[in-house]
Amino acid sequence: MNAEAVSTHSQPTDPWRRWGWVMGAVWLVFLAFPIAGVVASDESRPRTVGAVALFVLFGLVYIRAFVRMGRPSTERSVRRDGVAHLVALLLICGAIHALVGAFSVGAGPYLVALSMFVLPLWAGVLMTAAVLVLTFWLTTGAGGADEWFLMGIVVLIAVVTGVVRGLDRRTVLYEQLTGELAMAAERDRVARDVHDVVGHTLTAMSLKADVAERLVATDPERARREIAEVAALSRQALAEVRAAVGGIRSASLSDEIASAERVLASAGIRSEMPSDLTIVDPRHRVVLAWVLREAVTNVVRHSNATVCRVVLGPSSLTVEDDGRGPSGLREGNGLRGVRERVDAAGGELRVIDVSPGVRLEVSL
Repeated sequence: MNAEAVSTHSQPTDPWRRWGWVMGAVWLVFLAFPIAGVVASDESRPRTVGAVALFVLFGLVYIRAFVRMGRPSTERSVRRDGVAHLVALLLICGAIHALVGAFSVGAGPYLVALSMFVLPLWAGVLMTAAVLVLTFWLTTGAGGADEWFLMGIVVLIAVVTGVVRGLDRRTVLYEQLTGELAMAAERDRVARDVHDVVGHTLTAMSLKADVAERLVATDPERARREIAEVAALSRQALAEVRAAVGGIRSASLSDEIASAERVLASAGIRSEMPSDLTIVDPRHRVVLAWVLREAVTNVVRHSNATVCRVVLGPSSLTVEDDGRGPSGLREGNGLRGVRERVDAAGGELRVIDVSPGVRLEVSL
C-alpha cells in the first residue's frame, strides 16, 4: 500500500477530525493575555493597533490551519498545507515582535502546538526547543517568574500535542490494519464460497457427463436428459459464483439435502438423508448446509463408498460413508474450508475412522 495514499485525515467521519479545530480555537482565548498586555503598555497607538490586528490575524490563520487538517486529503498534502500555515504564523509572529517586542512570546505555545501536529516529530521537538530559547531570551530581565511560567506552558503543550499526535497515528494505523484484515477476510470468504460452489457442481457435472457418454448408444433419450442437466448445472454454477463474488450467496439446508441426494445417486452411492429438518437450530442451518455440501463432494470424489448417511441434530451434522476411511479423505482446500467455517462459528470438526469408511462430525 502506498504510504502517501494513507492519510491521517482521509476519512473525516471521526468527530475529532471533523471538529478538532474547535479544540484548537478554544485555546485562542489565551491570546487575550498578550493582547491585554499590549493595550496596557506604553507603546504608541499605531503600534498597539497594529499588534492587536496581527494577533487577531494570527488567531484566524491558526484556526484555518486546523480546519484544513480536518479535511479529506493525503498525509503529504496535509503536511505541506500545515507547513505553509506554520510559516505564515512565524511571519506574523515576527511582525508582532517588530512592533511590540517581547509580547510576541504569547504566540509561542500555538506555534509549538501546530508544529507538533504537522511536522515530523524531530522537527516538532526542534521547534519546541527554539520557542523555549526565544521565550527565555525575550522575557529574561523583565522581572518576576513570567519566563518560567511561559516556558512551562510551552513544554506542557508540546507534551500534550505529542501524545495526541501519537494517539491519532495509532488510531489511523488501527483503522488501516482493520481495513486490510476485512479485505483479507472477504477474499477468504469469496475463495471458500467459490471453491465450495464450483467443486460441488463440477463433480455433479462430471458424473452426469460420464453417464451421458455411456448411454449415448444404448439410451439416447436418457443421455439427452443427462446432457440437459449438465447444461442446467453449468448455468446454476455460474449464477452461484456471481452471487458468491457479490457477497449474497447463502446456502439452504433443504436445497443442499436435495442436491446431495442427486449427486450421490449420479455417483452410484446410496444415500440415507434426514427427513425432518425442523430440528436444526435456524442459527446453524447455513453453516451446516455449507459443511454438508463439501462433505458430500469429498465422499463422491475420494471415498469409493457405496452408502452415505447424513444425520442432523439441533446444532450438529454427521456424514458417514463406508468407503476407504480417512486415507480417502484429503485435507485439501475443501476440508480446510470446512474447518474454517466451523471454527468461525465457534464449533468443532472431527474426522473419525469407522473401518470401513469415515465419519465427519460437526458440532456448533
